[in-house]
Amino acid sequence: MRNVVALFFLAMVSLRAAELAAERATVIVLAGAAGEAEFAPVFTKAVETWAAISAQAGARHLAFGGGEPGAVSDHDRLREALAAEPKEGVGELWVVLVGHGTFDGKEAKFNLRGPDLPASELALWLKPFHRPVAVIDTASASAPFLAKLSAPNRVVISSTRSGFEQNYARFGKYLAEAMADPKSDLDKDGQVSLLEAFLGAGQRTNEFYKTEGRLATEHALLDDNGDGLGTPAEWFRGVRAKKQAKDGATLDGTRAHQFHLLRSVTEQQLPPTVRMRRDELEIAVAKLRLAKPKMAEEEYFRELEKKLLELATVYEVK
Repeated sequence: MRNVVALFFLAMVSLRAAELAAERATVIVLAGAAGEAEFAPVFTKAVETWAAISAQAGARHLAFGGGEPGAVSDHDRLREALAAEPKEGVGELWVVLVGHGTFDGKEAKFNLRGPDLPASELALWLKPFHRPVAVIDTASASAPFLAKLSAPNRVVISSTRSGFEQNYARFGKYLAEAMADPKSDLDKDGQVSLLEAFLGAGQRTNEFYKTEGRLATEHALLDDNGDGLGTPAEWFRGVRAKKQAKDGATLDGTRAHQFHLLRSVTEQQLPPTVRMRRDELEIAVAKLRLAKPKMAEEEYFRELEKKLLELATVYEVK
């Protein structure tokens, strides 16, 4: 009997350990080939900043690239790391690319020591994931990565709006710094969302080119609605996109504003399942607001009230 109880207890412990692993965020930072020596310190600092944020957040942190090359290429180390990650769960997976990129008119690649990483390969490796995923490509010529990697329940950020913006991109440095900067907290909720960090980094990037009197050679995009188009920082007022795309495409931002690596105390107190339901309701409200012009006023406000009331009850659950 004691053996049965012991086995049951061990099974419960193992199950809870698996649940905790599924709830915990993973941050994978891949540092590319620095190229010219002047870029190496900038990339190293960005990698260190992400490591510090991950540690503060209690996230599982993996870093590849930099240092001496090992027997296994950085390309294969990333593939193996992604293969080992849980594909389901509520814990976010963050994949951050720090370095340079290239585009030959057909395929964009992230430059690595050894074999480079094509956008199509990373898209294939991420296809099995149904948990929340954020991919941040801070390299030059990174826009094709956004188009390839865009998917539901995924946030993708690129430093450029085109594969032909191939000059060194400064956006990544500013994004890493913005992630833990209280000044990036636009809605003053005590935490910095990925959207807020994107907006802060975009502003600082624009300020750099204006101050230096240079023509901007990078224009960052954010995609979180799965359409692969992306929205620039300039289209936002606060944390909402205000400018409408010419083709009527749905704007981005709602899902990215729900990604927090460093969560506030209030956010940490919400159970993961409750947080997930809250996020679903917020997205539903955002979609309803976009549909307002096509709805009867009475119907719109009836549906809005229903969703807002349900959203209010979420915060009553502790």
